[in-house]
Amino acid sequence: MQKFLIIQTAFIGDVVLATPLIEKLHAFFPDAQIDFLLRKGNESLLQGHPYLNKVLIWNKKEGKYRSLWNLLKLIRKHKYYKLINLQRFGATGFLTAFSGAKEKIGFDKNPFSFMFDVAVKHAMKSDVQSPHETVRNLSLIEHFTDNSIYKPKLFPLPHDYNTVEEYKQWPYICIAPASVWFTKQYPKDKWVSFIQTLPGALMVYLLGAPSEKQLCADIMHASGRHDIKSLAGELTFLQSAALMRDATMNYVNDSAPMHFASAMNAPVTAVYCSTVPAFGYGPLSDKRYIVEVKENLDCRPCGLHGYKACPLQHFNCAYHISDQQLLETLGEL
Repeated sequence: MQKFLIIQTAFIGDVVLATPLIEKLHAFFPDAQIDFLLRKGNESLLQGHPYLNKVLIWNKKEGKYRSLWNLLKLIRKHKYYKLINLQRFGATGFLTAFSGAKEKIGFDKNPFSFMFDVAVKHAMKSDVQSPHETVRNLSLIEHFTDNSIYKPKLFPLPHDYNTVEEYKQWPYICIAPASVWFTKQYPKDKWVSFIQTLPGALMVYLLGAPSEKQLCADIMHASGRHDIKSLAGELTFLQSAALMRDATMNYVNDSAPMHFASAMNAPVTAVYCSTVPAFGYGPLSDKRYIVEVKENLDCRPCGLHGYKACPLQHFNCAYHISDQQLLETLGEL
């Protein structure tokens, strides 16, 4: 039996954007064993995935190098036919290079790429439209499949849908207001202003991690609406995705919930502050909108991931976006 291992130990959204490889490998090799390596905390994303055999977990809290060594021994024990590394960093490059896999595949920017059997060029620019991250990822397996494109997919379980069913009794929108990076996050007061302009016929659900409870509570209380509820910290990743699927619209930053929407083909409005869609991480849903500042700012984009604060201290890329720009994506209710 052919055995594949996909490595993506970065953030939540990066794992979602790696799922097209699972789909495509299964389509071309339906009898193969497909495993996935991710970092601890992200494993629930792939719970119950119908095409995955096993999820391997890198727990860095056990000690980065000790856990890395234990992972390497486990990977070598599995004797993978092909190992596909989506990351460009040394730790996963080390795992790939010494994995013992028959074919080791990764991007040319990985410091261990000289030891890979196949090193694929990684293209990303901000001044022209780069390939989407899913296309970049799929390029790693193009040489033994084809150039067809697959979209991200998540598979909430029946329990996940049952958990959120009570919230679907009326038209609703979801807002995921937070981001790991401050300059990727639409400001709290801007979210409040937007929510205050929404039609009264809509229920508003605020989504987020347990660490984002306070932010969502602040937005909820400041909005002054009675038809708003914070679900931050109450839903799992897959339950959030199940709720987003049937929303009238999902409002997100350039962050993981945007990719949840893509994976559920849910309607989405992505608000871009310091980053730009040209990096190749935009939404992929059939119904998708991008909202960004209309004027050309010399300082934008200021970086690939964003910063803890606006480097120029004005944050015009966020504050020059209007409520009307977000409202327009609702269309006619």
